[in-house]
Amino acid sequence: MQRTKLVTSADLTRQEVDFLMEEAEKLRGKTTQDLSGKICATLFLEPSTRTRLSFESAILRLGGKLINITDATQSSVKKGETLEDTIRVMEQYADLIVMRHPQAGAAERAAAVIQKPFINAGDGPNQHPTQALLDTYTIRREVGGVDGKIITFVGDLKYGRTVHSLLYLLALYKPEKIHFVSPPALRIPPLYTSILQKSGIPFQETQDLLPCLPETDILYMTRIQEERFEDPKEYRRLKGCYILTPALVEQGKNSMKILHPLPRIDEIEHGVDGMVQAAYFRQVENGVYMRMALLKELVKNSSV
Repeated sequence: MQRTKLVTSADLTRQEVDFLMEEAEKLRGKTTQDLSGKICATLFLEPSTRTRLSFESAILRLGGKLINITDATQSSVKKGETLEDTIRVMEQYADLIVMRHPQAGAAERAAAVIQKPFINAGDGPNQHPTQALLDTYTIRREVGGVDGKIITFVGDLKYGRTVHSLLYLLALYKPEKIHFVSPPALRIPPLYTSILQKSGIPFQETQDLLPCLPETDILYMTRIQEERFEDPKEYRRLKGCYILTPALVEQGKNSMKILHPLPRIDEIEHGVDGMVQAAYFRQVENGVYMRMALLKELVKNSSV
């Protein structure tokens, strides 16, 4: 793996994904000095718990030091500073920048001006490539890999950057079939189904989850994202349209695994948490090791 930046999962190859999964496995439960002497900056201009803390945990576990901005109102962004200037300033202080931004395309703008390693930690409804990597890693650990599996995505597939990003990686493999379950207003955009068509991966769009469950290997739940809606009434109309209950889980195979990028609102009942199918908290843990693997490689490849 030779890259020093990760902006979109569309840039990744199967060889790179496989390599990073192997590296993540080697790093499980370990601390190293791979980032010793390096200062890493996290710039999070949109709320985050898992992504920000897992990146910061990964940096510290690799022996790096951390500086951060987690509130745009406490930075010069509040004064009208452009994103490009913010990035140029921050790279004078740090050896690597991890950024989350509410606007689609912001990561590409930032990557265009930075000379040091850069990671997109989510840009609006667009891309979330490190989530896609940890999701693929979780699928591998839970069911042995993507090849030959049936994967069902449920919920907000229109704005769901985690789903959008993951589809680029799934297209590198050979899943048997993909189900997209959503209300019509939140259906998967044609851009992403075209990726599957080009790769020859069968898929189905439906509003009905129940018929999909008996054959599903990976059930990927998503929340209806209130922050993406311009009309609050539309959000309230769609909120709660899919709620996974223990009774519904029992309609699937015992070997089915449930993923969710979190946070959840009401789309998975808490009674599901103790079931053998629930994998979403293990998914959270996997994110630390995958991000450790990525940070280690990007910094190793940098000559700046």
